[in-house]
Amino acid sequence: PGIVHRLDKDTSGCMVVAKNDRAHQHLSEQFAGRQVQKHYLAVGHGRPAAPSGRVENHLGRHPGNRQKMAVVEATRGKLAVTDYHCGPCADGATLVHCQLHTGRTHQIRVHLHSLGHPLLGDVIYGRATRDTSVARLLLHSWILGFKHPTTGEKLVWRTEIPRAFDPWLADPQWLEKRAQGICVQAID
Repeated sequence: PGIVHRLDKDTSGCMVVAKNDRAHQHLSEQFAGRQVQKHYLAVGHGRPAAPSGRVENHLGRHPGNRQKMAVVEATRGKLAVTDYHCGPCADGATLVHCQLHTGRTHQIRVHLHSLGHPLLGDVIYGRATRDTSVARLLLHSWILGFKHPTTGEKLVWRTEIPRAFDPWLADPQWLEKRAQGICVQAID
């Protein structure tokens, strides 16, 4: 019956597609109940002051531009929570591993922008630079974990990282450690 969740237009990586109505309902309930592991890789301008942390705030429509999302007061938006860990830095930009605990529209893009580190290639929340040119939004749905809708078996899917990320993949050990830590986490 279709796609269980959405990715932003220019985001690459893992998606979940259900093969039947029962699977679609079960998987949708896992996403709605925040029972899915969602891990992304992004490349942000500069390097955040804290090498890791949690961004927790409320997101809603931008008051001046309805096509954008923004950090808003609690009464005007929905809770959004992202944990981040900075990796290698190259050419004035940093590879960032983001774990989403919620699934709001443009969540990672808005959260990294709110830290002062918008994503490279982001025409909505980013900024133009002279020293870094990328052909696409550098956001990738890297690892997804959920329970099989029929058997209940814990499944973790990891996808190949696009070549556009290569300049920031200079330390494969950092990336592999992040992946190993994720793949052994329990899915509630």
